[in-house]
Amino acid sequence: MENTAFRIRLIQEDDNRTLAQTIRTVLAEYGICRQGTVATDPATDNLFSLYQDPGSTYFIVEVDKHIAGGAGIHKLNGNETGICELQKMYLLPAARGKGIGSLLMKKCLQFAKEQGYAQCYLETMPELKAAIRLYEKTGFHYLRRPVGNTGHYACGIWMTKEL
Repeated sequence: MENTAFRIRLIQEDDNRTLAQTIRTVLAEYGICRQGTVATDPATDNLFSLYQDPGSTYFIVEVDKHIAGGAGIHKLNGNETGICELQKMYLLPAARGKGIGSLLMKKCLQFAKEQGYAQCYLETMPELKAAIRLYEKTGFHYLRRPVGNTGHYACGIWMTKEL
């Protein structure tokens, strides 16, 4: 890992605005800031409240004391218990290619295991090639159709991992 000053911490209420802006910046970078994604999801503007639900958490990545992304675990909406969703995993360029994404993923999956989830589900888009490689490397497998009811109909790649 490159020598970058970073830390991973839990989300705080005053992170909402910066985190929403970070997520939308990454989506815009890849040309996917559109309807049916987290970009237009009203929850994106108040992630702190969303991740106060039991069995959920959100980790913030700070690089040089600035928010550079994050990722969360939440019970999968519209599905039986035992399945969580890896949500809103986005990193600005300052946090990419340094192993930070892998560490963030490990923290999320460890949390999911500790909460007793049996599977972790995620949705993504083909434009996010580096993220897809990370998911594959971490042991996620492709599904033929979506699971649950995330509301993110623009995501055309669905994956799951046994915990």
